[in-house]
Amino acid sequence: QVHLVESGGGLVEAGGSLRLSCAASETTSRIPDMGWYRQAPGKQRELVALFMNGDTTNYADSVRGRFTISRDNTKNTVYLQMSSLKIEDTAVYYCYARRRLSSGSWGQGTQVTVSS
Repeated sequence: QVHLVESGGGLVEAGGSLRLSCAASETTSRIPDMGWYRQAPGKQRELVALFMNGDTTNYADSVRGRFTISRDNTKNTVYLQMSSLKIEDTAVYYCYARRRLSSGSWGQGTQVTVSS
């Protein structure tokens, strides 16, 4: 599996911004599917934003227009820029990666808490 380490979570007020980082143990340019999921208390893990097949992006409807996924392949890192944060964005955010012809890998998660 790809080893993934998230960082950047924390406490932020509603309307604020955070940037999450996911550092991968392998060259991200060779990982076709990589991005972010989240799991709120009492809810199932859900898609937030992904790179699919390298460049195509896929966003959850609830975050589209507010969150932006990006990557820096020189640093083997994928980012999630979160703006206009809402209380309902509170969750543990997990980095996800899938190598070709393999199942996915998960990071340990980073907590994002949005307060009023």
